[in-house]
Amino acid sequence: MKPTTLHLILGDQLNPAHSWFAAPPAQTDVYCMMEIRSETDYARHHIQKVSAIFLGMRTFAEELAAKGFRVIYLKLNDANNQQNFAANLVQVASECGADTIKYQEPDEYRLAKDFEAFAKASHVLKVEACSSEHFICSREYMANFFGPKKPLMENFYRALRKEHGLLMVGQKPVQDQWNFDHDNRKPWKGDPQPAAYDGFSHDVADIIQDIEKAGVATMGTMDGKNSPWPKNSDEALQLLHFFVSNYLQHFGTYEDAMSVKNKYLFHSRLSFALNTKMLNPLAVCKAAEAAYYEGKADIQHVEGFIRQILGWREYMRGMYWRQMPSFASTNFFEHKAALPTWYWDGKTKMNCLSHSIGQSLTDAYAHHIQRLMVIGNFALLLGVDPDEVDAWYLGVYIDAYEWVEITNTRGMSQFADGGIVATKPYVASANYINKMSDYCKGCHYSKDERVGESACPFNTLYWDFLIRHEAKLAKNPRMGNSYLGLRKMSEENRALVQEWAAVIKKSADSL
Repeated sequence: MKPTTLHLILGDQLNPAHSWFAAPPAQTDVYCMMEIRSETDYARHHIQKVSAIFLGMRTFAEELAAKGFRVIYLKLNDANNQQNFAANLVQVASECGADTIKYQEPDEYRLAKDFEAFAKASHVLKVEACSSEHFICSREYMANFFGPKKPLMENFYRALRKEHGLLMVGQKPVQDQWNFDHDNRKPWKGDPQPAAYDGFSHDVADIIQDIEKAGVATMGTMDGKNSPWPKNSDEALQLLHFFVSNYLQHFGTYEDAMSVKNKYLFHSRLSFALNTKMLNPLAVCKAAEAAYYEGKADIQHVEGFIRQILGWREYMRGMYWRQMPSFASTNFFEHKAALPTWYWDGKTKMNCLSHSIGQSLTDAYAHHIQRLMVIGNFALLLGVDPDEVDAWYLGVYIDAYEWVEITNTRGMSQFADGGIVATKPYVASANYINKMSDYCKGCHYSKDERVGESACPFNTLYWDFLIRHEAKLAKNPRMGNSYLGLRKMSEENRALVQEWAAVIKKSADSL
């Protein structure tokens, strides 16, 4: 028999269409998957996230074995589990007689560096990397596309539309328009009602028992012992089909809306399946495009959805590989405050944050506007250290991996990079939240007051933020209206804002 090759499959590489599995199984190939503490412990993850990933991994291993592939699977509490990739790989390679280890390129910088170091240090085993065959663009695409110029998402997005022929007629966009944002992003008033969809229900009691036995620290809660997330590609495709058939025709209009009456509205909830590679992003875009050509969804909804996948998701990954590792230490505003304690339990009198954070903790999910304009907006206005914000976002969300989390959080949400990702800080007062949601109704605080005990903290902190960072932001052309309003404020009112902002910051844990 030929020497054996050991193939490592990570927990976010659950892609049955990968070329590794295209040919009939060979006895000289062994496939290894492992649940390890170095991955459960590098951040404090949501219990739904850990259990859903483990369920996906175990399901993937079972499906490979059923197809005849030789699979070695290390569970979290196995006695021979060394709890890190390097030690386990050396051990498994020795046991199965492998002389070569192959791995798919990890998407996180820390793992990429770990594997590169492992390959360099290995004097007996041959270690080879290959593509995960998932993303539309390579790691290097953005650097090659923009060169030394400042990246612009719109240029990137249009180039990919042309390259892949999505919503294109020759070299021109369908309906001669690239962007339909002006038709989108309206508040939801209760109609139309989203079709009911509660997700899946997978019994993960055994997985949770393993997590608890190992002493893994998690956050958040679960509804019983059932995971509502897809466990394999077949279920992910079911979710995609449901979204395209039921939600896509309303997606664009309400993609920024928020409501206490419906936490999902018309969002796809495909990000977990995408980020674990159960779904192919180009296939998702083509499914949405087909809905347009079949007359099932208007262009503004389809273009808005494709923009999120083809444009924003790929763009953020490109930014990650272009800017790391320095990106992870950026702190443009030099913010140092701690996250309020209620980020861990949702118990705050601010209705918008209670609902958005509470939902994040119970469902491991919140959509992009809840993350950006409620939860992230408040952390930025309060002046929270971006390291703390990163750690919270990385842990709490079902779809959070550093390549997508840190660019959106540290860049887009916290503006800690000083403008590499976004062109302005995404800060807003209660006015925006009231416009896009029903959160302000019945809230303990008044959306109409700027200062005082009953004033919405978003209002006080918004103006305090503008005052504190005037030197850095006043010349930003996209902040012009904000600073025009600030210039109209009297010195007395400025001082009053700062006085009340200091009170809020001192008592942030009891808001």
